[in-house]
Amino acid sequence: MIVMSIVAALVVLALVTQAGVVAVQRAFPPQGRMIDVDGASLHVVDIGPRDSGLPIVMLHGASSNLEAMRQPLGDLLAKNHRVILFDRPGHGWSTRARRQDSTPRIQARMIDQALGKLGIDRAVFVVHSWSGALGARIALDHPGRVAGLVMLAPVTHPWRGGVGRYNEIIATPLIGPLLAYTITLPLGYFLTEPGARDVFLPQMMPDGFVQDSATPLLLRPREFIANAYDLVTLKEAVAAQAARYGEIKAPVTIIAGEPDKTVSTSIHARPFAAMVPNAKLIALPDLGHMVQNAVPDLVKTEIETMIGKIVPAQAAAD
Repeated sequence: MIVMSIVAALVVLALVTQAGVVAVQRAFPPQGRMIDVDGASLHVVDIGPRDSGLPIVMLHGASSNLEAMRQPLGDLLAKNHRVILFDRPGHGWSTRARRQDSTPRIQARMIDQALGKLGIDRAVFVVHSWSGALGARIALDHPGRVAGLVMLAPVTHPWRGGVGRYNEIIATPLIGPLLAYTITLPLGYFLTEPGARDVFLPQMMPDGFVQDSATPLLLRPREFIANAYDLVTLKEAVAAQAARYGEIKAPVTIIAGEPDKTVSTSIHARPFAAMVPNAKLIALPDLGHMVQNAVPDLVKTEIETMIGKIVPAQAAAD
């Protein structure tokens, strides 16, 4: 009877999850177009004037999607610049054929291929958190694509500890998918908002952020599993690429907060800035992890300052 009750409960939870997936996807439909690359289909939102010069590519971190970069920063930039926002492979409305395609190296290749299909030769990349490792990898493997790199609270180096026991379990074969397709979505409805509030500290989370950023899309099983794989494979990936950071030739601006409890500035941003020849570090004493929400005007100014230096330099070189 106990076994039967457990099976019945899992069936009910699986049905609730599937209904929840339908509801979430109706609430947060795709806003852009799909671009097929090797191993993935990427959702891209392309906003702002097309004739505005050097475009800006924005890449979100873990447990999120492109809306986390679009509001408010992307929309602010799009008043004067072409802004291209990606759902990373497996996140938001982007898919990926293999859950194991979780590393910055593989995702860098996918982003590079998509930009080629969009006709974007060079761009300034704006990357947050997990995508700090991705932006660095694009600059290493596809340097011709990167005119400049602006990193917000970036992950760049290996750290002590893990990424949360639940992520490790979700990335485990069999048991992970079982949990993802039964309890993750119902449980997530209660945990998403307090979890998001913690990431913002010491800043306050803006009212309506969870809905405005389409964060509930993360609770869908296939995305939750992809996110877990991204997290559990990240430490090994950054350990493998960190020794190469001195090869990055593009100008880099890093903005991070000293009280950031999600990604330590002393472990990531400071060592990265010390290794990269053309790096500028802005470390703020009262800034948390969500840099793009806390100081969007500062980030915009730094991006535009970088573009203002790149364009004349490129013209002189030509």
